[in-house]
Amino acid sequence: MRLKGKKVVCFVDAEFEDLELWYPVIRLREEGAEVHLAAPEAGKAYHGKYGVPAVADKAYAELSADDYDGVLVPGGWAPDKIRRYPEVLDILRQADTDQKPIGQICHAGWVLVSAGILKGKKVTSTPGIKDDMTNAGATWVDEPVVVDGHLVSSRRPPDLAPYARAFADKLAGE
Repeated sequence: MRLKGKKVVCFVDAEFEDLELWYPVIRLREEGAEVHLAAPEAGKAYHGKYGVPAVADKAYAELSADDYDGVLVPGGWAPDKIRRYPEVLDILRQADTDQKPIGQICHAGWVLVSAGILKGKKVTSTPGIKDDMTNAGATWVDEPVVVDGHLVSSRRPPDLAPYARAFADKLAGE
C-alpha cells in the first residue's frame, strides 16, 4: 500500500479508451491511492469506446489541483473533448508548476498540448499525434514509456503495464 494517502484525479469524457482509463485507475487503487474520476458533470456515466461506463465522482468545475497529488489523462477520443474545458487546463498547468505527476497515454497528449505544458519536454504518444506534440515544443520518441521529470507518457494499450508502473513509482516519489 505504498500509495496510501495519495489522491489522483483522472479526467473522463465520452469515448475514452476503456483500458487506458481503467488499467491505471485499478492499479493505483490496488496500491492504496484514492482516485477520483472527473468529468463535465458529477454523477453522470460516461461510456468508453467499447461501452464500459465510468461514473464521474466530481465535475471539472469543482476540482482544485491543490487537492490532488497527481493527474491522469486517458486516451481514446475523449481527450479531444477534455481539452476544451478551461478548468482542466488550469489544473494541468498548476500540477505542472507544482511538479506533480501527470500521466498521459495515446491521444491524451492533446490535452497537455492545449494546456501548453510540453515545451522542452521529452514525451511519447500514439504516433498519430506526433506532429501535435512536436509542434507544441516537445521532443517525441517512439518508446513504450517516457518519464521526463514529473511527466509520464505512453503510446497505447500494449504499453499499459510499464506506464502504470512508472506513474505509480513517480507518485510514490521513487
